[in-house]
Amino acid sequence: MPVDPQIQALLDLRAKLPPLHTLSVEDARVQMAAREIPGLRKPDVATVVNRDMQGPGGSLPLRIYTPRGDGPFPLMVFFHGSGFVVCDLDTHDGMCRNLCAGADCVVVSVDYRLAPEHKFPAAPDDCLAATRWVAQNASALRGDAGRIMVAGDSAGGNLAAVTALRARDEGGPQLIGQLLIYPVTDYYLPGTPSMMENAEGFGLTREGMIWFWNHYVRSPADAVRPHASPLRAPTLAGLPQALVMTAEYDPLRDEGEYYAEALNKDGVPVEMKRWNGMNHGFFFFPGIVDKATEANDEACLWARRVFGN
Repeated sequence: MPVDPQIQALLDLRAKLPPLHTLSVEDARVQMAAREIPGLRKPDVATVVNRDMQGPGGSLPLRIYTPRGDGPFPLMVFFHGSGFVVCDLDTHDGMCRNLCAGADCVVVSVDYRLAPEHKFPAAPDDCLAATRWVAQNASALRGDAGRIMVAGDSAGGNLAAVTALRARDEGGPQLIGQLLIYPVTDYYLPGTPSMMENAEGFGLTREGMIWFWNHYVRSPADAVRPHASPLRAPTLAGLPQALVMTAEYDPLRDEGEYYAEALNKDGVPVEMKRWNGMNHGFFFFPGIVDKATEANDEACLWARRVFGN
């Protein structure tokens, strides 16, 4: 189907900005910094608290969203996207508020170390450490250590998938689900049909992905390791059930869908939903883009089912 008119309006605004891959890292971070967007759905939650934990590389900032009610609540450890290079807790504040309120869970958003200052595997190391911290501190978070899910969008979806792999292989914690929103699951070479079909004109570009990967890894040899490209893991058997959401006009569409197929092949319960007419990043816009509102609500309903809410 054609690009959704609400998405096209956003793309027209974005077209006035220089492509990320033409910018310095500092300028790209400025361009991608959090901004107030009129009409964006940002539900109230009971509390939002910033704190730090001791991570593998030092102090690791977290933002903890707690829903209204008494608890104990299920727990979602959330990893923000944007190529392992840009974005932060603030850019994904609205997304975390929607997940907290909609799924009735505590959301712990992780400000993992960014590349190129901190190359792979700094980010996945931080994400695994944060997930273990959440499990160990569940009661203090008014959470239930038996109901922990990982989640993320784009590069954060990659980190959620990798954290699930590492938790399986490296002694836990036990996870019950993984919410993967248009995830990065493989290196850009040799590439997929959607990486070429949607190479430019839809926000995220193929050149942008090359720029991100070149900042994230030290070499192509790192990029094809399963903890960087989880689609290349020898087996996905034994991973927690998953919801994989993809977008029709996204360079990453196929690798997300290939990952869902690989999970299914290895016996992992998985639901996969392609959002037609949408582009990479559409999940940011509930309240502005109708299908983004619907996608947020569907993700929260799936999470509630997995949590047993």
